Amino acid sequence: MHANKGDHLVVEGNKVGLQPREGEIVEVRGEHGAPPYVVLWADGHEGLTYPGPDAHLRPEE
Repeated sequence: MHANKGDHLVVEGNKVGLQPREGEIVEVRGEHGAPPYVVLWADGHEGLTYPGPDAHLRPEE
């Protein structure tokens, strides 16, 4: 996965009925856009994230 600051990380629900989580990448700590990422989630909390296989990027608009 290769991300840039401002891209959105979308984590799909891994169980039936769970809604996807989405947040803005505010810092890329890996080399050349690699994880980990500091993400500002839609609920207002911020955290260091290593995306799993259920995650994908939505480029900055």
